[in-house]
Amino acid sequence: MSTSHQPPVPWWHDAVVYQLYVPSFADANGDGWGDLWGVRARLDHLQKLGIDAIWLSPCYPSPQHDHGYDVADFFDINPDYGDLEEFDALVADANSRGIRVLMDIVPNHCSIEHQWFRDAVAAQPGSPERERFYFRDGRGPNGDAPPNNWRSVFGGSTWTRVIERDGRPGQWYLHTFAPEQPDFDWSNPIVVDHFDRALRFWFDRGVDGFRVDAVAVAGKAPGLPDAPPVASDVAENDVWSHNPYSVFWPTGHDAWKHWRAVIDEYQATHPGRELVTVSEAYTPGRPEQLAMYVTGEFHQSFAFELMLAPWRPESIGQVVRDTVATMTALGVPPAWTINNHDTQRVVTRLGRANATELESYTGNNLVYVDAPVDRSRGLTRARAMTLLAAALPGTLYIYQGEELGLEEVLDLPDAARQDPIFARTEGRQIGRDGCRVPMPWTTDPSTAFGFSSPGVDTWLPQPKDWADRSVASQDGIAGSMLELYRSAMRLRKTLTGPLTWVDRSPEELVVFERGDTLITLNPTSNTCALSSSILRDRRPIISSVLGESTSGLVDADSCTWWR
Repeated sequence: MSTSHQPPVPWWHDAVVYQLYVPSFADANGDGWGDLWGVRARLDHLQKLGIDAIWLSPCYPSPQHDHGYDVADFFDINPDYGDLEEFDALVADANSRGIRVLMDIVPNHCSIEHQWFRDAVAAQPGSPERERFYFRDGRGPNGDAPPNNWRSVFGGSTWTRVIERDGRPGQWYLHTFAPEQPDFDWSNPIVVDHFDRALRFWFDRGVDGFRVDAVAVAGKAPGLPDAPPVASDVAENDVWSHNPYSVFWPTGHDAWKHWRAVIDEYQATHPGRELVTVSEAYTPGRPEQLAMYVTGEFHQSFAFELMLAPWRPESIGQVVRDTVATMTALGVPPAWTINNHDTQRVVTRLGRANATELESYTGNNLVYVDAPVDRSRGLTRARAMTLLAAALPGTLYIYQGEELGLEEVLDLPDAARQDPIFARTEGRQIGRDGCRVPMPWTTDPSTAFGFSSPGVDTWLPQPKDWADRSVASQDGIAGSMLELYRSAMRLRKTLTGPLTWVDRSPEELVVFERGDTLITLNPTSNTCALSSSILRDRRPIISSVLGESTSGLVDADSCTWWR
């Protein structure tokens, strides 16, 4: 008599991953920047939160033209954050608490200070050094015009001209993002080998996976033809996403299939390792594109639609339905998030006066609408969205500070802003600095609310009223955002089974079951009643609203789990 056994489910299938933005998490050496020593000192907070892994923002050597996403060396740690020895100690400390470590990797581009790019600028046109990037002659009689009309993600042209060794203006190089971030040419086998070695280098140091940056732009059309014109109402830094020759170009998938083979081979030769990659690819309204990234490529790809959805039952319900259906058909757990380092925080987004309007959401995380913000309303809705996301099957990625209910800092002084989006659009787009402001840990403003040392100026200024947002002010306080997160992460581990929709509910609600637990989201301004046939004697086990009724009434702007 034989007995078949199902293979164990990988740890990341239903994990909670904490996105840790290193410069803004905790500063232990008193220079105003977060560092790895600070991360180690605050691991107890993460353990108490109930997470399974941390994902570190890029902490490689970098001149910080784009907050570390301009990497100068993919095989080392930025001295401002620590060194490889300190990184190894962080991995060991985290692992001892049951927390795995993921890193952020940037395959599309590097820094202008990367040795390869320095060599390329010093070399001749047509040299092997330049073939690692996209160097091209300019157009016009003297090559004074860019090689094509492509636009950068951060505004302006996607081309910058270099000065050749003889002192004359020469070729142009391609940068999908800032001029300080030249794109790699992934058709070059030397580039492929470089990243093969980088993956193995960090796996050997105990890293359990990677969030992979900007995967949609790694492939480019042969010949780099001009992009077609776009409508006049397309936002300045959204033009790039309409370029079919540089976004979702098919050859990009060849690189990711190769990566998967490298990772599978590493796992096969290192028993006990369970590695994971999650891709950053914005695919709103493109489930077929999302599916491609997890078919023999990445283990997961972010389901950003939930983060971009307006506060409407039909919009949120459709996003969840489409994502779950697409991923379930492929046997891949969804990767959910409602915040990240590139988009305005959920408290601000959902507190806007137009948060319920379809036209206020463009599908581009870098385009911000301008409407009045009601923080109290945004916090109420963010609490509800948190419980919804925590109840969904798959992996939940949370962004540092969302467990405190931090809002977007919209009124940073222009002189303090460091995002290249702000500079390259001449202030027409305020950029992403507002979601990257350093974390408040205590109520003491003299130490940047516990982020740094007394009297130190942080790299981005904190609001003066952040004492009541801090960890210390919320720790152990019933009903605080921090305690809501801790309870939700704990109860999430008790949810079992797939998502089953409940279609007999009022149309104002999003209602589904996970095993014996009923989840109700009411993204409207009206109180709704649940029928007894749906409730079946279940009572609330957690609610985003304090004092939730047990009578089957679902408050406006709320989410409740019933069991």
